[in-house]
Amino acid sequence: MAQNDNPLNMSRAYSPADTESRIYKFWEDSGYFKPDTSSDSPPFVMIMPPPNVTGELHMGHALTVAIEDMIVRWHRMKGEPTLFLPGTDHAGIATQVVVERLLATEGLNRYQLGREKFEARIWEWVETYGTRIYEQLRRLGTSCDWSRSKFTLDEIPRAAVRKTFVDLYKKGLIYRGERIANWCPRCSTALSDLEVKYKEVNGNLYQIRYPFSDGSGFLVVATTRPETMLGDTAVAVNPEDERFKKYIGKEIKLPLTNRLIPIIADGAVEVEFGTGALKVTPAHDPVDFEIGLRNNLPVITVIGDDGKMNSAAGEFQDLDRFKCRTLIEDQLKAQGLLVKTDSFQHSIGHCDRCDEIIEPLISKQWYISMESLAAPAIKAVKENQIRIIPERFTSVYFNWMENIRDWPVSRQLWWGHQIPVWYCEDCLSETVTNEDPQACKSCGSSQIQQDQDVLDTWFSSGLWTHSTLGWPNDTEDLKSFYPGSVMETGYDILFFWVARMIMLGISNMGQIPFHTIYLHGLVLDPEGVKMSKTKGNVLNPLDLIDEYGADAVRFALTTGTSAGNNLRMNEQKLESSRNFANKLWNASRFVISNLNQREAPIKFSKPENILNRHDKWILSRLDQVTQDVNRLMEDFQFGEAQTHIHDFLWNEYCDWYIELTKGRLKAQDVESPLSILAYILERTLRLLHPFLPFVTEEIWANLCKSLDTPEDWPNSLITAEYPVISTTTIDESSIIEMGKLIDFIRAIRNMKSELNIQQRQKIECRIASEMESSLVKAEKSTLENFAGLSISEISDSHLLQVHSGEIPIVENLGTAYISLGEGGDLGDELERLRAEQNELSKYISSLTKRLSNQSFIDKAPEEVVEKEKGRLKRSTDREIRINEILETLN
Repeated sequence: MAQNDNPLNMSRAYSPADTESRIYKFWEDSGYFKPDTSSDSPPFVMIMPPPNVTGELHMGHALTVAIEDMIVRWHRMKGEPTLFLPGTDHAGIATQVVVERLLATEGLNRYQLGREKFEARIWEWVETYGTRIYEQLRRLGTSCDWSRSKFTLDEIPRAAVRKTFVDLYKKGLIYRGERIANWCPRCSTALSDLEVKYKEVNGNLYQIRYPFSDGSGFLVVATTRPETMLGDTAVAVNPEDERFKKYIGKEIKLPLTNRLIPIIADGAVEVEFGTGALKVTPAHDPVDFEIGLRNNLPVITVIGDDGKMNSAAGEFQDLDRFKCRTLIEDQLKAQGLLVKTDSFQHSIGHCDRCDEIIEPLISKQWYISMESLAAPAIKAVKENQIRIIPERFTSVYFNWMENIRDWPVSRQLWWGHQIPVWYCEDCLSETVTNEDPQACKSCGSSQIQQDQDVLDTWFSSGLWTHSTLGWPNDTEDLKSFYPGSVMETGYDILFFWVARMIMLGISNMGQIPFHTIYLHGLVLDPEGVKMSKTKGNVLNPLDLIDEYGADAVRFALTTGTSAGNNLRMNEQKLESSRNFANKLWNASRFVISNLNQREAPIKFSKPENILNRHDKWILSRLDQVTQDVNRLMEDFQFGEAQTHIHDFLWNEYCDWYIELTKGRLKAQDVESPLSILAYILERTLRLLHPFLPFVTEEIWANLCKSLDTPEDWPNSLITAEYPVISTTTIDESSIIEMGKLIDFIRAIRNMKSELNIQQRQKIECRIASEMESSLVKAEKSTLENFAGLSISEISDSHLLQVHSGEIPIVENLGTAYISLGEGGDLGDELERLRAEQNELSKYISSLTKRLSNQSFIDKAPEEVVEKEKGRLKRSTDREIRINEILETLN
């Protein structure tokens, strides 16, 4: 076991820094992360979403790992052969950008080096920094099988990419076409629709006069991009628009050029937008491109790959596209052709990697035809072969898949999987094979050149569920672990990655790649804002681990988490999680120190023939919690399961049961509760292990050293059996009775607190309990000790006559008549409470009015609205409590 050398003297405080690396090494060296391939049980398989090889651990990774590792540890403890397979992604654009920046500091660029040397430099960088993310994942306690780790540019994943491309090409599903594509001038590559993020931008809507060629007048067109007018090849109007029917067929003299362009009719023109007349630039707008195809319009590209105007732009050649926009606006004004300019907010596509504004450009790219690939993937979800959690994302999945567009997979980069297509210089045909060809397949010429582009990074990661297991080879891992079990990832990459894995998994393997998709949300800052370096609100999980420990970081991330919902991370959550680990540690020290005071160790077993009410209650509650936790875990309600264990351990075991046992532990004439204390602790450590792996392993090892455990006892908690209840011994009456006792004690304590009476101060009390007088009599000492009472009378009457100076408190157990003494004066307390009630009422009214104002809701940042709602709830809860107290006192 990986415990401290001195288990009989646990340190006063838990120290993650002194524990975590030691325990992790013990787990890894013992081979606990590897699946038992000899087992006949069905395996549990989770493939880790591969972080970028350029990456450093961020809160998104930490959340992913906290959830995934919790699921994995639970399944491992259930006795299932469990594979948690790690890997990294070559991250084409991201990695190339990092190394190009590095070269820039040396006064070099990739073109000066050439492709071969540039790729060598990237490999050099990857070998130096590429495993950094693995070490960081270890810090979090990630229990994956490192011996099976994969990289998307490893030999087997390369072979998988090659075979998939060739197979799809032979099926006619991969083709090369000249179409309009999203182009990033900064990254110098085409992007798929999913790699473009849209942001609202403040711009202008320009209304421009387009004169008729015969001098008889003009049409006014509206555009947000006047620089593209240099590539216009028509003006389009809706054929049903009565304003323009008479102009269809006429010609326009295109401003700032010497070209004539026709006025055409096309149903795609929105009658209500702008002026109703649309300038058509097929080379620089997707809608215009389609209009151009339908109307056989010429295509004139005026903006180059670098975002600058090209030779077709005439006098504006070599100008940046946005600088050109300003100059064109000036010239139109000077020629009296600019009617007006209005401020206009609109959505503009930006590169997801570098944030550059996307330029739609016509280029020759490789595409995958998606419709036939999408059909079986849609069917798999519709027929419940694959379940998406939360269920609301199922409709989102169908909407995207049923309207899927062909996927442009070529990228104008050097780092990645080079497209396996060779072009013949003699006959111009293409050769596509699984092995590098030596000659053209059509004419036999040796004059062939490989395509210079690489495949979209998501192409290789789309094969991750089976390429990591050895496909296209028929390996034992592939036979044993495909299909996988659960794919856990963020909802933001459902289409980037998950949908493509389903499509390509079914295409390559003939069966679904996993049966469940669990989607988590984003990690937000305390104000509910998405974390980003530009906003300066990023938390570094490694710094948090240093300060709070890995368990606390993991626990804070999974506290209250539910599928598909974003979560806020703040210092309070981290401190609460650390406090919980410390609470567990201190309770365990108390139990273990008592165990170590015995001459002979207690034999560990499930307690039987229990007579004491407190013992029956805590054992019954353990069974209830165990049942609830297993049900919730099976239903993927991990945050709820965690809350059940937390509340049981903190509130019932630590705050109540341990305190209730202290008297019996000292007494000589009663049966010791120590065996039950140890049993509950051991079972709870098992329940908690997936959520708090390090501290539970450390405590469990120390606890076991202090017990007489069975011969078949596991060597570590990570491999111990997760508690389940096969035959329950839940004593419902003890649960009900203890619930009444605890509620009664809390009511007395709360009243004391409100009246500023010290909790330790004993106060006279009479109790009337028609239904529970025997329980009150049996637990008289418990009530006196824990509520700070001196009980003078216990009556089986329903009510008693209230004496002077007494306050009645009504609870399920009965009615307590608390004496404040003959001279007891509540006047000051009543006055204070009424003043607080009055202030709260005004504050609640103000908050309610603000939150009822739709203008405030619409305009205020979401985090501000949420903060106000939180204030309203807290104030309302306090008002209810004060009203209850005043009602009692009055």
